[in-house]
Amino acid sequence: MVTDRRLDEVGKRLRGPLDALPTGSPEHSAALAEYRDVLTGLRNRPGGFWIAGPDPRAAEHALTGTVPLESLASVTLLSDGATRLVDRFQLADWRQILAVLDFFGPDELIRRVREAEAGDPDGRRWPRGKARDDATVLHWVLP
Repeated sequence: MVTDRRLDEVGKRLRGPLDALPTGSPEHSAALAEYRDVLTGLRNRPGGFWIAGPDPRAAEHALTGTVPLESLASVTLLSDGATRLVDRFQLADWRQILAVLDFFGPDELIRRVREAEAGDPDGRRWPRGKARDDATVLHWVLP
C-alpha cells in the first residue's frame, strides 16, 4: 500500500487549537480559516504537501510504488473523505474497508462514513475541519 501522509503530518503540527473547538461554532470557523491560511502557504512546497488539482506539476512529487500485478486482487483509490472510517474515526482498519468494498461496494463505504459523521456533527468525538467531507471511492476488482 502506498499512502501519502504529508498533509496529515503538517496538519498534526497545526491542528491543536482547531481540534479543541466544536465543529461549526464561530470559534471553530475562525480557527479553521486561520488553519487553512497556514495550509495554503504550505501547499505544493517542499516541507509541506502536494495537491495536483491546483497545480499539475505537483505530480512530480507524487509518492509511487510498484507491486507485481499477479499479487493484486484489486486496486482502490480513496479520497481523504472516504478514508475517515480508518484514519479519522478509527472505526475500521484497511482490511475491513476492503471487505466492505468487495462485498457491498463504494456506496456502502460512503454510507458508513456519512453515518459516523452524522453521529458526531459537532466534531467532539472526532475533531475535524468539516462536519462532512467529500468522499470519492474507486474500487477495481481484478480478474
